[in-house]
Amino acid sequence: MKKILVALSGGVDSAVAACLLKEQGYEISGAYIRTWMNEEMPLADCPAQQDIEDSRAVATHLGIDYEIVNLVNEYREHVVNYLVDGYQRGITPNPDIMCNREMKFGTFLDYALDAGFDGIATGHYVRKLTKNDGSQDLLEGLDKNKDQTYFLALLRQAQIRNALFPLGELKKHRVRAIALEQNLPNATKKDSQGICFLGDMNISRFLEHYIEDKPGNIVNPEGEVLGQHRGLHRYTTGQRRGIGVPSNTDNEFYVVTGLDMERNELIVAFDQLDSPGLFTSEVEVYGLSFLNRPVSKSCRLLAKPRYRDPSQKITYMPIDDNRAKVTFDKPQRALSPGQILALYDGEQLLGGGFYK
Repeated sequence: MKKILVALSGGVDSAVAACLLKEQGYEISGAYIRTWMNEEMPLADCPAQQDIEDSRAVATHLGIDYEIVNLVNEYREHVVNYLVDGYQRGITPNPDIMCNREMKFGTFLDYALDAGFDGIATGHYVRKLTKNDGSQDLLEGLDKNKDQTYFLALLRQAQIRNALFPLGELKKHRVRAIALEQNLPNATKKDSQGICFLGDMNISRFLEHYIEDKPGNIVNPEGEVLGQHRGLHRYTTGQRRGIGVPSNTDNEFYVVTGLDMERNELIVAFDQLDSPGLFTSEVEVYGLSFLNRPVSKSCRLLAKPRYRDPSQKITYMPIDDNRAKVTFDKPQRALSPGQILALYDGEQLLGGGFYK
């Protein structure tokens, strides 16, 4: 691959990725992926316009072609609708993982290939390894604090074959240093937080525009009514803040342990190891996806329950091609239905699936 379309997000990571590829002799162009039109539903904290200006400034600084790729309709179909539908059904979706599978390494990659590029590049902190048989694997980034393989857990072989990850062998402080050394216009820009297209906007504020509140009871595991909730879509398993039920006299705090969609009840318990529904050692995952060869036999693996969680030792037992039973060596807290479990063999990302 020599002709590469770099996904410039406006952040420092993708800017340095483009800078490195240019230095290495690649023929590169930059593109900002537009996923939201702020006129559609104004988001006070929407970072899109500033990101467009920053990404264009980076392209100008590097002397490369630049374009805005409008994928607003596709993003609404594959990510926003998935997000809203998940919360309506009482599960906790992960829009960033879906954005990578369906948009960056889906629609955007197809766009780049159709436009004559050999592939795309992003600022993800992951490493790509080509095996003897020509297939591709993804390994954790060298910087374990920034490793982003979790967000690529649902990618497929064809998607990573035409992708480059220039930052995989670098640590974040070195990326910042390169940005400063190269006088990149966004060298000191802070890293983005929160859901990919919402910026700092609270997810509950966004969902207010799509899901009508349906108040109901807040109950403990014994069914005792403790208060009223505004709507189950505002809560997720493990949540402590914003429940609206005060702690008891022993200063024990309530935490969400379940959502009963049929009864429209929010189930809470004290944040303790033995609280029903809060900790679990065994889960079923579905919608399994593997980057290379599927794991078809029972075995010992590692898994990341969430992005920031350390790898956990598990026993993996396939049920069929789509489902598996996973047993953790140590009980895990607040595993929310709809979230993603990423599977690993050491540093190698194998794939992932959804919690049932």
